Amino acid sequence: MDTARFERMQTLFHEALALPESERARFLQQACAGDADLLADLQALLLEDARENLLLDGALPEVAYQVIDGSRSAPQTIGPYRVQALLGEGGMGLVYLAERKDLNAKVAIKVLRDALLSPVRQARFIREQQFLAQLNHPAIARLYDADTLPDGTPYFVMEYVEGTSLTSYCRAHKCPVNERLRLFREVGEAVKYAHGQALIHRDLKPSNILVKADGQVKLLDFGIAKQLEDLDESVAQTKTVFRLMTPAYAAPEQINGEAVGVYTDVYALGVVLYELLTGQLPYDLSGLTPGQVDILMLRHEPEKPSVKVQAASDDLPGGPLPGRRAWADLDVLCLTAMHKDIQRRYPTVEALLRDLDHYLNGEPLEARPDALGYRMGKFLRRNRIPASATALVVALLIGLVGFYTQRLASARDTALNEAARTQRVQSFLVKLFEGGDETVGPSDSLRVVTLVDRGVQEARVLDGEPEIQAELLQTLGGVLQKLGNLEKADTLLQAALDQRRALFGSDHPDVAKSLLALGLLRMDQGNYDEAERMTHEALEINRRHLQPRHPDIALALSAYAVLRQRRGENEEAIGMLAEAARLLAARGATADLSEVMGELANAHFYAGHFASSDSLNRRLLDIDEHLFGNRHPFYATDLINLAATRRELGYPEEAEKLYRQALAINLAYHGPDHPTTASNLGLLGAVLADQGRYEEAGAILQQSLAVREKVYGPTHVQVALTLNKMGQLALVQGDLAAADALYSRQLAIYRATLGERHYWVATGLSNLCDVYLARGELERAERAIREALAIDLETLSADHLNTGIVQIKLGRVLLRQGRFAEAEGPLLVGYDIVARQANPSMRWLQQVREDLVALYEALGAQGKAEKYRAEGSISAE
Repeated sequence: MDTARFERMQTLFHEALALPESERARFLQQACAGDADLLADLQALLLEDARENLLLDGALPEVAYQVIDGSRSAPQTIGPYRVQALLGEGGMGLVYLAERKDLNAKVAIKVLRDALLSPVRQARFIREQQFLAQLNHPAIARLYDADTLPDGTPYFVMEYVEGTSLTSYCRAHKCPVNERLRLFREVGEAVKYAHGQALIHRDLKPSNILVKADGQVKLLDFGIAKQLEDLDESVAQTKTVFRLMTPAYAAPEQINGEAVGVYTDVYALGVVLYELLTGQLPYDLSGLTPGQVDILMLRHEPEKPSVKVQAASDDLPGGPLPGRRAWADLDVLCLTAMHKDIQRRYPTVEALLRDLDHYLNGEPLEARPDALGYRMGKFLRRNRIPASATALVVALLIGLVGFYTQRLASARDTALNEAARTQRVQSFLVKLFEGGDETVGPSDSLRVVTLVDRGVQEARVLDGEPEIQAELLQTLGGVLQKLGNLEKADTLLQAALDQRRALFGSDHPDVAKSLLALGLLRMDQGNYDEAERMTHEALEINRRHLQPRHPDIALALSAYAVLRQRRGENEEAIGMLAEAARLLAARGATADLSEVMGELANAHFYAGHFASSDSLNRRLLDIDEHLFGNRHPFYATDLINLAATRRELGYPEEAEKLYRQALAINLAYHGPDHPTTASNLGLLGAVLADQGRYEEAGAILQQSLAVREKVYGPTHVQVALTLNKMGQLALVQGDLAAADALYSRQLAIYRATLGERHYWVATGLSNLCDVYLARGELERAERAIREALAIDLETLSADHLNTGIVQIKLGRVLLRQGRFAEAEGPLLVGYDIVARQANPSMRWLQQVREDLVALYEALGAQGKAEKYRAEGSISAE
């Protein structure tokens, strides 16, 4: 029996044991649908268990007896705790009510039932302890202690919650709708807190949410929770976890075995809210096989709660039910949280709770179409008396307004346009002296340029107020950096640093601010050695002079981490950025937190943690929309980063849509000749090339290159990024001479700016390998790809997606040379790495299957060849 089958058998065996005997047969029939052998094995195990016979021979029967059968007899003591009763048991373990002998305090103790038989379960059990240890929230049951029994079986001690499940409490107390929503909101706050600790629950349901007699909510059972950093797991692992869940509350991505994220918990909360409002689940799964459950939940939409509640009777909320208009909003709340498309679901719990608050306050929902009548209706219902008094005056004015509307339309439009321009300039003027940023407006605006120059002149004449002068110089330097004028920004930021050193000496927090600003500019200029020195110095100054949780420490730590990430030290950068985010999160949602979370998402992306990056970017979109609105360049950056993860996961059409949405924002703010717009164009061109739209892609990439060369000069890494995309396009079009020239220039830039051992150098070598392979220069191709592999293994990791692609290329080169035995290893290694991290339709996955088919046909292994040919056919479908 293979490991996966044994693990599944254990899971189903313990799940069946946890059920009443009358329900076990139906459970097994559903769980084992289509697998008669598995059903027979499980029935035999349950029969032996009922007879209290031994299951195994030799030394293991004693272990099996102690762990499986013996666990039914509660021990008298567990560590310093006196056991009083068995509270419950499930697939993972047994939970006892116990009392601390010396303190007379009641606790719940969870003991793993099969630690010795299943190391996988033991690891999961210990991970649950670790998760609980990092959570400190009044609505989450706390962890008190953890240890092992004398035989090595692990246990942990939790807060004992004496209460009933959320739905049972509401039913027993006949809670009205608003009380149910209050309880639900407390649950949502607890889940939002867990997400803030980079932890998703993955098994939210009413039985895991207890309500105490005083109405306090407690969230339980983090047994299959997952950290965002660890979400890049295989499909097989994801499906195994789904077996441990309650299907009625599982999101579509869980059923499909796809990547999960914070939006997965949002779906489960939507189901809980649906059940609270209607007394019923969205889908009736009784009597269905697992396959039928999948079809029902993936292909059919649930009824609106307002429709469902009409058929309910005994479990309706107490008190008057909401009216028709209120039900319309409640329908939106539930169905948006439960949307099958994660793009249209509430991206975070915070977004769901914000709309819940809008409902409770009688305000328009963000998820509802922004119709004038809907918003006007909400306004009138909140302001009924003032609105009535105003109505008469409005009626008298309507006639006059109608008469003049036509005549004034043209003048009105002109005035509004001029007013909008004036308002943008005024906004810039205010922000200019507060720390200007990308909200200043289009970079090609003559007014903006004039204001910057005027601000520089104003700063130069403030010799009598040197502190204000230094602040203005740094502010203006930052504005010019964002506008793409790096040379002038350098002059101003260096002047600010010199001024502050003259005023305060070299060891002062204001000096650290200037060092940090200049260090970030050095990164943009590609001078990473100087950037590292400056950001690290700023960080150390802040640590010496500021309180440990001061936001300036977090910002300096973030900048230093970004530098480390650009040098290829991704894991170190992730740890630093996560710490910076924790420091800033204590102050709530701010622009600084948004910036640091964005860098954290980027670090996960470059480390190959695409699911983690995807989830963080979705959270960031929600935060930035709340802070800045959905036409802000920060929001555009979030769209671009999310598009990058979707592209890497094999969804080019979705990525294109996101890139175009971001480009519209960037063009409005920066104009066509800004480096941010150029970067956006380059990314859009690349994803168009992915789809075979070569002519359109080429024109866009030429635009991107022209802007970047103008801003950065000919030897900057940003220029190399565009050359990379243009080389890919030339290669796929068969222009090998152009591809060679573009890739060679790209590699020369990387070596000059990043050194010989950076993973981008490996990318350049890998690109040239493609050209050599296309020309039939196989020895040259092999040298290039082996050097690339050595760099990736040194700077990334053995299972990084980039490493997997390089392994595939090495295998292909060896295959073309007829070295079949040598080619098999790297092809299989690369295939395994890419298959675990990418969408099944990804180009590299399709190509490596073709290589493996060719390899095994050459070796005469037709069975293996057919296996990969079949996998390719399935993916193509």
